[in-house]
Amino acid sequence: MYQQSPPVKARARVRGPLPLLGPAFVTAIAYVDPGNFATNITAGSTFGYLLVWVVIVSNLMAMLIQYLSAKAGIATGKSLPALCREHFPRRVTRGLWLQGELVAIATDIAEVIGGAIALKLLFDIPLLAGGLITAAVAFSLLVLQSRGHRPFEVAITGLLLVILVGFLYDVARSGLEPLAILDGTVPRFEGSESVLLAAGMLGATVMPHAIYLHGALTSRRYVRTTEDERRALLRSQRTDVITAMTIAGLMNLSLLVVAAGVLRGGEPVDTIEGAHAGLGDALGPAAALLFALALLASGFASSSVGTLSGQIVMEGFLRTRIPLVLRRLVALAPAVVVIAIGVDPTRALVLSQVVLSFGIPFALVPLILFTRRRDVMGSLVNRAATTRVAWAVAAVIIALNLALIWLTFA
Repeated sequence: MYQQSPPVKARARVRGPLPLLGPAFVTAIAYVDPGNFATNITAGSTFGYLLVWVVIVSNLMAMLIQYLSAKAGIATGKSLPALCREHFPRRVTRGLWLQGELVAIATDIAEVIGGAIALKLLFDIPLLAGGLITAAVAFSLLVLQSRGHRPFEVAITGLLLVILVGFLYDVARSGLEPLAILDGTVPRFEGSESVLLAAGMLGATVMPHAIYLHGALTSRRYVRTTEDERRALLRSQRTDVITAMTIAGLMNLSLLVVAAGVLRGGEPVDTIEGAHAGLGDALGPAAALLFALALLASGFASSSVGTLSGQIVMEGFLRTRIPLVLRRLVALAPAVVVIAIGVDPTRALVLSQVVLSFGIPFALVPLILFTRRRDVMGSLVNRAATTRVAWAVAAVIIALNLALIWLTFA
């Protein structure tokens, strides 16, 4: 699926480090998908700046997790699902594959619904038709891979810039409240609903399918013939991850800040349509238009990335590939059903992020187990301190998920 590049060292001499960047920007689109719009808007309009700390902590977690995923791909030349198949018992691998497919379904529901909502806001296209259009555009983006990895990465990065422009404009128009934002960096909750939203925001930020995808992108893209080349590539990917995740984190923070500053005060805004209307009333039609365009770009790009991740999951866990058209149709079906039966779109987005939050440990724990093993990673094995921090991150995520389960059933 991916074309290999010339050895890292030679390419870096000729064209510099820029050509080595890109995989993290592809996975970063998963961190600003329509699910983020829904959870951050709801959090900001309901609790103001209270959950700013969740965005920051989630983003720092994402940097570490995506770096470990990229490093595993560089060190082993394999994706995380392929490593699981190689080292885990068959029953465990099958179970991980099933939950990976469930994560892929939840991902696609969020992406397709987000694109459908954007098309309805922009052109008054019915949600079902908008969902089908989103799926078709996402598939068209995946076709770019037949021309090599770079055209696809450029297209996804371009859509990421569209989202960034929309967010920056809305932040500039709404203004900032530095003291309130600073106060929001203190970790705390206000009731069970804030815990539910925090778990949803975590699921919308640290994405299981992005963990699976990142290692596959770095494992297949570059030829590594010497230890120096592996280390040079790892340094470039560290820069790639920090840059891409910082941009994604600023986007998420901007969305929450705008919702807290503009949409709070009356009834909490818990729908994307309500946020669009509220932005138009408070900041003018240009702000509402750019918000809708950002949502549309997010739906298109993240849906293609989600489908690609689903292919990686199946190929790695089962050593089986199906045509992308069939994969697209299978992933699309649940999203179409959700739209057709009339489920509230924004609520479906938020709940899909909760499902994704449940899936994080099943990707994260194996990732930590492999990256701490010298027999798997070689000289790129984690330092002891890195492994300890990674386990702490996993513990926080699992604890939030347990709290979410208890609150949901209580």
